Amino acid sequence: MAVKRATQTKPLTSERIAFEFNLEKELVQLRKTLQSGEYLPGPYKTFTIYDPKQRLISAAPFRDRVVHHCLCNVIEPVFDRTFLPQNYANRKGRGLHKALRAGASIVNRCQYILKGDIQKYFPSIDHQILKEKIARKIKCERTLHLIEVIIDSSNEQEPVVFYFPEDSLFTHFERRKGLPIGNLTSQLFANVYLDSLDHFIVHTLKKKHYARYVDDFIIGGSERRELHKTKDEVRTFLEGLRLRIHEQKTAVFPVRRGLSFLGCRLYPGKILAGKRCGKRFVRRLKQLQRDFKAGLTDLHHIKQVISSYNGHLAHASTAKLRAKILYEHPFVKG
Repeated sequence: MAVKRATQTKPLTSERIAFEFNLEKELVQLRKTLQSGEYLPGPYKTFTIYDPKQRLISAAPFRDRVVHHCLCNVIEPVFDRTFLPQNYANRKGRGLHKALRAGASIVNRCQYILKGDIQKYFPSIDHQILKEKIARKIKCERTLHLIEVIIDSSNEQEPVVFYFPEDSLFTHFERRKGLPIGNLTSQLFANVYLDSLDHFIVHTLKKKHYARYVDDFIIGGSERRELHKTKDEVRTFLEGLRLRIHEQKTAVFPVRRGLSFLGCRLYPGKILAGKRCGKRFVRRLKQLQRDFKAGLTDLHHIKQVISSYNGHLAHASTAKLRAKILYEHPFVKG
C-alpha cells in the first residue's frame, strides 16, 4: 500500500524504477532495518522554486518516501480524529477546494476579515515542541524513535533568526528547527504543530467563522476592533509556539475589498481566479512537456497534475481561461 501511494504521488525516476525492479528485496531490507531500529534516512535532493516567492523544496529518496507513507498510514488517523474541521490542509475529506469554499462562506457571512499568515512557517517549526506534541498521542517507543529519526534528519532549511521572550543570545543556535517542504511526514507534522492554534481560536476565543490551510488562516467577524484584538491574541499564542505572525501579510479589512485566498480572489457572492493562477498553470504545462521528453515523468503523473490544476481553477469563474490555456498549450508526445 505504501509503495503504491508513493508511486501515485511522485513522477517516474531511475531511483523509483530500481526500487520497483527489486521490490521484494527492498521491502524485506526496509522491514529489517525498521524492526531493528537501525533505519537511517538518505540525503535529500534540494531545489528552489519561485511560486511566486522563493521556496526550498526537499525531495527524499524513494525508499524513504515509502517509509513516510508507512508511518503516516499508522499515525495519521490517531491525530486526525482530534483535528478540528476548520483545518483543511492535507486531510482526507478536506483539502484545498473545501478550504476555498469555506473561505467564500466566511466572506458571504461577515463584514470584516482577519487574514493571517505565519512567517517562514516550515523553516520555523521547533523540533523540541513538535516532538512533545507528538509524544502526547503516540506511546509506542519504536514508532516514536522512527518519528524522531525522521525529524532529526531534516536537512538545513532557509535561515530563520527569531528571538522570543526569555531567549538568551544563544537560544537560536541551541534549538533545532525546520522541516523539509515536500515530505509527506512534514505535512502531517505541520498540522500537528498548529492544531493547538485551531483549538485556541475556536474554543478559547470562540470564533465561529474560521478556516486554516497550512499557515494561511482567515477569521471573519462583524467588528473591526474585535478582529484587531483577535490578531493580537493570535500573535501572542503563536509566540508560545516560537512562531512569528507575518505582519505585512496579516491584516483586518472589510470583505467588500476582496480576499486573496489559496490562489483566488473572494468577494461576496463570487469567486475569481487570482492573477497568478493562469500563469502558474501555463508554466507547469511547459515544465511537464520538458520532463516528459526527458523521461523524467509519465502520463499518469501528467494527467494527475493537469486534473489538479483544472479542478482548482474550476472553483472560480475560469471556464474561458482554462479553455484558452489548454487550447494554446496542447500536450503532445515527442
